[in-house]
Amino acid sequence: MGAVRAVCTSERRGIQKKDVGTADFQVGFGIKGDAHGGNWHRQVSLLSAEKIDAFNQKGAGVKPGAFGENLVVEGYDFRNLPVGTRFQCNDVILEMTQIGKECHTHCQIYQKMGECIMPTQGVFAQVIHGGTISVGDEMRMLEDKDTRYTAAVVTMSDKGAKGEREDTSGPLICEMLEKAGYRVAEKLLIPDDQARIERELTRLSDGRQVNLILTTGGTGFSERDRTPEATMAVATRNAPGIADAIRMHSLSITGRAMLGRGASVIRNKTVIVNLPGSRKAVQESLEYILPHLEHGIQILMGDTSECGRR
Repeated sequence: MGAVRAVCTSERRGIQKKDVGTADFQVGFGIKGDAHGGNWHRQVSLLSAEKIDAFNQKGAGVKPGAFGENLVVEGYDFRNLPVGTRFQCNDVILEMTQIGKECHTHCQIYQKMGECIMPTQGVFAQVIHGGTISVGDEMRMLEDKDTRYTAAVVTMSDKGAKGEREDTSGPLICEMLEKAGYRVAEKLLIPDDQARIERELTRLSDGRQVNLILTTGGTGFSERDRTPEATMAVATRNAPGIADAIRMHSLSITGRAMLGRGASVIRNKTVIVNLPGSRKAVQESLEYILPHLEHGIQILMGDTSECGRR
């Protein structure tokens, strides 16, 4: 059992939040009146009170909300809990969606201390059930959680990212994944920029802890096609059989499949697979590999005794 030490909000982004004592939490948004609310996965940010106390012992002298966190809670080490963990406080139910965040600019705290704990110790959550939370309220961790394997879909396309071309492959992948029993946690459309691709694959694997990432696009011979290079750069282990199977199956349909450079790898506990860019090739490839991917994920997660998991 944990306890809420502070409830913090801000009217705009990029500034420190202030402890307001109590706040309303809304499904599909976050905290009423908070600048970080919205229909996305980072509606509410949480930070362990013990982490702030330890940081202040180094001379930081920060108050609740200084790191941009919404809830300061004592009794939980959020950083060491898995994404998908649910908490209840009064009627409010929160589900953890991401661990840590990329620090784009060094804040005043970093300038003073040479470090900031929010990027490494902070976590984010969505509001599953709304209500009110106040300072002093108890927070407990729930045992129930969505047990479906999670996936992310990333489309690589310069023209698509500029709005000059409709992404038809990404939505198809999402549809096929959901029909196969996966929960699609996030869908992205980004340019063919290797550094950006590496950042997103790393964030989805480490921060969002999705079980499967499927990419589409950027696997051809064009100089801007860098998806395989980005995928290999973030890998902790290779898993070439999946990409080999896609090429083998595609070669039975068209000889041009030999030109596909897609890779398939493992990053820690996440399987990453590059799919071709066209809608037709995506469907053909997924229909072939999707029935077998779950078993690989089960082995990776140590869930082979739960073969019926969805």
